[in-house]
Amino acid sequence: MAAVVLCAGKGTRMKSEKAKVLHPILGRPICAYPLKRALELGATSVVPVVGHQAEAVEKSVRALFPEAPLRFALQREQRGTADAVRSAEEALKGYSGRVLILYGDVPLLRRETLEALLAAHDQAGGKLAMVATTLEDPTGYGRVIREGGKVTRIVEHKDCTPEQRAVRECNAGIYSVDADFLWKALAEIKPQNAQGEYYLTDLVEMAAKLGPVGSVDADATETAGVNDRVELAARARVLQQRINEAHMRAGVTLLDPATTYIEEGVTVGSDTEVGPSVTLAAGTVVGKGCSIGQGSVLHASTVADGTVIKPYSVLEEARVGERNVIGPFSRLRPGTELAEDVHLGNFVETKKARIGKGSKANHLTYLGDAVIGSGCNVGAGTITCNYDGVNKHLTELGDGVFIGSDTQLVAPVKVGDGSYVGAGTTVTKNVPPGSLAVSRTPQVTKEGWVATKKARQAKARAG
Repeated sequence: MAAVVLCAGKGTRMKSEKAKVLHPILGRPICAYPLKRALELGATSVVPVVGHQAEAVEKSVRALFPEAPLRFALQREQRGTADAVRSAEEALKGYSGRVLILYGDVPLLRRETLEALLAAHDQAGGKLAMVATTLEDPTGYGRVIREGGKVTRIVEHKDCTPEQRAVRECNAGIYSVDADFLWKALAEIKPQNAQGEYYLTDLVEMAAKLGPVGSVDADATETAGVNDRVELAARARVLQQRINEAHMRAGVTLLDPATTYIEEGVTVGSDTEVGPSVTLAAGTVVGKGCSIGQGSVLHASTVADGTVIKPYSVLEEARVGERNVIGPFSRLRPGTELAEDVHLGNFVETKKARIGKGSKANHLTYLGDAVIGSGCNVGAGTITCNYDGVNKHLTELGDGVFIGSDTQLVAPVKVGDGSYVGAGTTVTKNVPPGSLAVSRTPQVTKEGWVATKKARQAKARAG
């Protein structure tokens, strides 16, 4: 099976400088969803037909599916859907088999529906099978015309007789077509409309003359496209509801599904509880028995079993071990790797930091470009001074190190196993294992200084 996905349209109703198919829905461009469905079905060649902003669309698609069997085709002029599909002929030259035709602005189509379409094509044994949908108000849609129960053609709304307009079965425009028939039929389609455009719907009547046309019914929501930003938001809500329901049925508790944002492809283990207004973005994997607090955002991060992430924490490309306690208001930036039983508290930020088992940094701390051993305690206000204005440098703490509050660790620097660093210290030299490092300025106390100052001030005001 090959697939052609039409991604050439401008989408003027989006009122945007960006091509319609590149507008995001749950973190991915609209066109990513039909492309992924085709790949899931095992398509050996997938041809995105590009046109408006072709280079940008191609770049985005290749970045999303770097290993996919993609062959791009260019529709130079917007002359209708049949012309768009015909643009893919060269990309599929020599291919003999079935061609699945999808649309880049239809993100809600299910894999199961496409599998049913392919099965209907097999069962009918003809040249083409199609997806239809039944609408309460079919105004504006092409009607599926049947004779004796068999599909014979599609009639556009403006061309329907009064009897045909009463038909509620409509064409969704999604087809499975034999390749040899497809290219021959497309060459015969003529623009019989005021716009001078070539329409795919003509294929149905041509195929019906050669054999049975298979059909499968799909829900109208599933086949709905995106024409403006209102519809984009509506499709996103449907997709989000599907994803959230799937997670809940798999044993995940969503305290407020209406505000929980989970992108496609995210994995969440059973007995995990997700709070309101949480975002779990692409590439995120959460283990079993975790708790993700309100307002937290996880992007491309892995969280192992039993970890608690308290409210309003942000994880970006982080790797978190089992039974960690994170937050509230923690930020774990890319390159963060936490072992088991690590505690990072409020307003703690990490970046390229590897933190060992049982270590803690509970308050107001920055740990960047750091390797921290097991069982360490990092006091409030500690920072690793990792940047000298040109290069980043590494801070290393051994096992069992105690760092007092308000410490600056000026990298590159090492603090050996079991060492203590006193509060308020600026560490500029390596600290041997088992040592105490202190660099405080001696305290000066002047007794009676306040009373003397106030007397001076009173005298100045009186004089």
